[in-house]
This record gives sequence, C-alpha cells and structure tokens, in this order.
Amino acid sequence: MTQTTHEHVSSLIGSYDPDDFPVPSGREEQWRFTPLKQLRGLVDGSAAASNTMTIAVDAPAGVRTEQVSSSDERARILPGPTDRAAALAASRTSNVTVVTIEQDVVLTEPVWIRCTGANSVSATFQHIVIDVKPLAQAVIVIDRSGSVCLSDLVDVRVADGAQVTVVSLQDWASDSVHLGQQRHLIGRDVSCTSVVITLGGQVVRLVPTVVYDAPGGSAHMFGLFFAREGQFFEHRLFVDHAVPNCTSRVTYKGALQGTENHPSHTVWIGDVLIRSQAVGTDTYEINRNLVLTDHARADSVPNLEIETGEVAGAGHASATGRFDDEQLFYLQARGITAEEARRLVVRGFFHEILQQIGIEQLQARLVARVEGELEGHGV
Repeated sequence: MTQTTHEHVSSLIGSYDPDDFPVPSGREEQWRFTPLKQLRGLVDGSAAASNTMTIAVDAPAGVRTEQVSSSDERARILPGPTDRAAALAASRTSNVTVVTIEQDVVLTEPVWIRCTGANSVSATFQHIVIDVKPLAQAVIVIDRSGSVCLSDLVDVRVADGAQVTVVSLQDWASDSVHLGQQRHLIGRDVSCTSVVITLGGQVVRLVPTVVYDAPGGSAHMFGLFFAREGQFFEHRLFVDHAVPNCTSRVTYKGALQGTENHPSHTVWIGDVLIRSQAVGTDTYEINRNLVLTDHARADSVPNLEIETGEVAGAGHASATGRFDDEQLFYLQARGITAEEARRLVVRGFFHEILQQIGIEQLQARLVARVEGELEGHGV
C-alpha cells in the first residue's frame, strides 16, 4: 500500500469569510507553485469587483434557475470554501446563480451554463450553485470563454441516488486570469463524474474537490489541459474520504509546449485523504504529462494520506515524458507526415478524457481546439 503524509490536507479550514485566511505569500503549500504577482489582486483583495461577465443558462424542463443573494441559504448548500480566493468569490458575488435539477428528473439533453467574459482588466467574482436532487440524472456543461480576470466558486451537491456529469471548460482568451474552486458534495449511492478541460488563459488555477456525505458514493474526476507559450495552468485536487465504502478515480492528462522567451508551466496536485472512519475505501489517481518542446515544465505531485489500514485499494501514479519516437517513426513509415503524426499521437493521448464527455458536438469542438493549439492557432 502506498502512503505519504501531508498533514496540511486534513487541517484545511473552511469559511465564507475571507479574513479567516491569511493573504498568501507563496510559501504556503497551497500556493507555492502559483505566480501570485500575476493574479491582479484576486487573492489579496485589492481587485475591485466589476460585473464584466454574463451568465446564460440553457436548460430543459425539470431544471429550475434562480438568482439569489450570497447570504441566502440556497447559496450556501456546502460548508465554507477552503482558500482565500474562493472565499472572496463567495463574499463579493452579489447574485448567486442557483441551478436545481428536480427530484427523479432524467434529462436527455445537457444543461449549458455559458459564462462569457467582456474584458480582463476589471475583476469579476462569481458563485454558481448546482443542486441535484435525489434520483435525478443530468449532464451539466459550464462553458467559459472570452477575456476575464475572474475568481469563482462552483458548488455541486448531488443527493442520494443521483447520477451527474459536470463538464467544466476553460476556453479563455490568452489574456485571462482565472482562479476557481469547484466543490462536489456526494450523497449515498451517488455516481458523480467531473470533467475539467483547460485550454485557454494566461493564468488558470483550479481546485476541484470531492467530499462524501454518505456511504456508497462514487466519484470519477477527469481532466485535460494543453498549455502553450507563456501559459500557467494549475489543477489542485482534493478528495476527502470521510465515510465508509466509497470509491474515487482521478485521471488527468496534460500536454504543454513553450519557447525560450515564453516558457509554459503546468502543475497538477492530487491530494487524497482517507480518514480513519472511511473503511472500505477504493481510490486511485493518475496524472500523465506530454512535453512537446523544450522550455516547458510540468510539475506533478500525487499525495495519499491514509489513516486506516482497512481499505479496499489505494494508489497513485504520475509520469511526464516526451513524444514516443517509435510511435512517430511507425506513423511516418506509413506515409503520414510528421505534423499529422504529431496530431494523431496527441489526439490518442487525450482520447480517454474526451470520450468521458458524451456530447458529440462538444467533443468535436475540443478536438479542433487541441489541434489548433498544436498548430499555434490558439485563442
């Protein structure tokens, strides 16, 4: 059994009050990789709030959408967030978007939440709540685009017996800064899938988390990111196993390319905590990174903190490497150009993640975006 000790994970506080969190200095474990000087006041609180983003919800019958105040109980269906950026997002959001999937509703069409930024100079703070009632089934897409300076909090509560997939797409313009925390509270016998796709932005730091509220829950967390010249992407996950007989699987894949004057940097942190009462836990996390050029750096840190010996399974894996020369040679020997061979290898690398989306038009769009990144035609 693999076990590491990272006591910071179990000691994280949760609060809706930003003053309960110190301003990060960069020496903290949570912030040691993040380029704090590029965050434009989103963390220290100096950024003035200005609503420069529009939110449009396109939902079929059986879905209710509301705008409520940040102090409304419907906006606080989860305990307080665990970092200062998310607490600021919650406290400085005037209107919280609440999307409710009603009990027993089985949606055959996805719910689209489109977030469009107008500029990257003024700061925007945003809070979205997704409340999935018992036995409901839904696919929800949070589609982000445009230019932003954004800190947001997305809360997803999945009640007993429900099945939900939440796709979070960061397709920002290249001047954007985005700090986000996406939290999932999973009830009894729930199946919850999170798919995080990050393709655009100058600095993007996302914190997906899972907390189990009752036994029998299953969480699958998938991620895909492609960083080009000058981009910094950080994905910092936390899965908190605090109840018995739950399952988690984490699979994140990233590709990156940079130049001497404009290097790229990606960070993946995977923290899994199995508390003493969480007997029967079955968990595994994996991160794979494909480095396409020189001047590209990928940091990958999988962590397991295990407080009980009665687990069904627990493990992690991480690997970072370059193109497989044998794969490229095999393809080129069959008449495929070097450029096309490169595209095929990257598409194959990401296929496992893309097929989790289950929306054909979105998958086609993402394949085109990835190929555009390879050709240097990113937004």
